[in-house]
Amino acid sequence: MSYPETVNLPFNGEIIRTRFTQMKPDAASADGPGYWVLLQGDTLLLREGDLHRGELPETLSDDGRALRFGAWDGAPVRVFTLARDEAVPQGLQAVSWTELPDQLATLYGVARQILHWEKLSRHCSRCGSGDMTRIAPTWGKRCGGCGHEHYPHIHPCVIVLIRRGEEFLLARKPEWAEGRYSLVAGFVDFGESLEECVAREVFEETGLKVSDVRYVGSQNWPFPSQLMAGFVARYESGEIAVEEDELEDARWFTRERMPPALPPKRSIARWIIDNFALGDSLG
Repeated sequence: MSYPETVNLPFNGEIIRTRFTQMKPDAASADGPGYWVLLQGDTLLLREGDLHRGELPETLSDDGRALRFGAWDGAPVRVFTLARDEAVPQGLQAVSWTELPDQLATLYGVARQILHWEKLSRHCSRCGSGDMTRIAPTWGKRCGGCGHEHYPHIHPCVIVLIRRGEEFLLARKPEWAEGRYSLVAGFVDFGESLEECVAREVFEETGLKVSDVRYVGSQNWPFPSQLMAGFVARYESGEIAVEEDELEDARWFTRERMPPALPPKRSIARWIIDNFALGDSLG
């Protein structure tokens, strides 16, 4: 599938804008059957290729694990987590997020991020108290011990394509699938702009200096809770010197000389490579 702009990439809200309305916790208490995002590890449990609809399967017990977080096609949608060793209810199939269609993958991502926040916010990170109450009408929570207010943590990251004439730099981490190369990426540090983070990460991981850093788009990445800001930059100087704590390899490629594998089509990394290394957006 082609994604004209980064806003059209999976995990960005535009993908499900016509089907999904997110609701804050105080507004999400309506009763009645609806859809279920049934999560088990990295899979979504589907019934005949779609979300389970109706009551919670009778073999599962709603012991406080169910959370309504919005409406899907006008009906309530709830997220419920199964333990990895819990039996999958009859008639449901566990599908990896990598195999989900774009819209279901995006809804899966929203639910996953919400559950990640719920888990992180059980205790106050300031005083350790477990007395946390919601701050209506938000996902934020207030500590009953010290009064500190906490809000969902979205971590900004940069990801960048470096170009040197007809060449472009790709790198790989040792834990990636064999032969796969992607873009240099990293988390924003204290006191940095996004552009400064690009320059620092590139230099730290590859020993190269870049200039003309240009923003090209972003993607929500719910693994567990990142916002990927995409850039293209021009090689300025230096020789490749890989930071071995981060990367296994980095090298220059061309359209005619490519690595064995690239990132999946649904990632901003692949979108940048397709558009600014292999495509027509080379200005």
